[in-house]
Amino acid sequence: MTRFRVLAVGAGMAVDFWLPPLCARKDVEIVGIVEIEAGRERAEAALTKYELACGVYTDLSEAIAQTGANLVANITPPLVHRQVAETALYAGCDVLGEKPLAESLEDAQAIVDAARAAGRQYVVMQNRRYAPGLRALRAGIAAGLIGRPTFVTSDMFLAPHHYGGFREEEMASPLLLDMAIHTFDQARYLIGSNPVAVTCHEFNPESSWYAGNAAATCHFEFANGTVFSYRGCWVSEGCTTSFDSAWRVTGTEGNALWDGVGQPHAEVAVRTSEETYFLPTKAVAWPEAAQARDFTHHAEAIDAMLDTLAADDIPETDCSDNLTSLLMTFAAIESARSGRTVRLDELTDSNRM
Repeated sequence: MTRFRVLAVGAGMAVDFWLPPLCARKDVEIVGIVEIEAGRERAEAALTKYELACGVYTDLSEAIAQTGANLVANITPPLVHRQVAETALYAGCDVLGEKPLAESLEDAQAIVDAARAAGRQYVVMQNRRYAPGLRALRAGIAAGLIGRPTFVTSDMFLAPHHYGGFREEEMASPLLLDMAIHTFDQARYLIGSNPVAVTCHEFNPESSWYAGNAAATCHFEFANGTVFSYRGCWVSEGCTTSFDSAWRVTGTEGNALWDGVGQPHAEVAVRTSEETYFLPTKAVAWPEAAQARDFTHHAEAIDAMLDTLAADDIPETDCSDNLTSLLMTFAAIESARSGRTVRLDELTDSNRM
């Protein structure tokens, strides 16, 4: 029985990640595609590609009224996220939205306020937190298999050449705003706490084809005392990591590693009465990761979001929670701009979050 009557808004590259898992669900009916930026041509191409028997629209309000949609998939660029969100929410639709939540903290807060006022859900597509390997890594950490986490590091080094558009031509901080937010959200999920301060340096390597800064290092301090160190580069050719980064979690009893692709593994110290330069270590039996359904994890994310909405519960990446992941990004950008450590509450105080 169909529960979700879905309007897909935006027919750019990301629609190829969203539509297959949406169409695969028996409780979903795609009732229309809306292209508010590029006109009907891209929307009609998506219609043909996915063999959808639904209408094509250029006006979201009209599309909602004509289709009776109750869920909007906001797959538009960040610049128009607020516009789409407010239109959909006030029309009575729940929304699944592409990351980042918005292009500014002001717009992000406006989306959160609109969701509350409308009594609807706005859920952010943080698909990387649904990577089965990451879920397994967190399960072992939560079980205390390496003690309490004290230091978490991630490395993401890639060089995708196919993005183009606003990421390459318009964003001042494409790595931090468009990609690092995935890793920042993953770090919050792993650590189980929220950050309080960040020191960041961002730059644009000589080999970069981006107009904005495509590389950065960040040092986050979390409320529970854990330190998170991020290194990322969007124009790194050769010896690349996965999109899910390469992770090390140092705990009070040992270390866990996940390369972003395979199974996590860990070793802990063996405490003995004998004095040694290095304590002996032993491997730890770690929770096994399920098989990933695709490399982007959109399928896992969409299933989790829709299953939670169907149960009338609040999804993990509800906009009010995801605001903190976005805040990490803007605090990092402000730290890089000002050359100082930035406390996240400096931004929340000024934006009443």
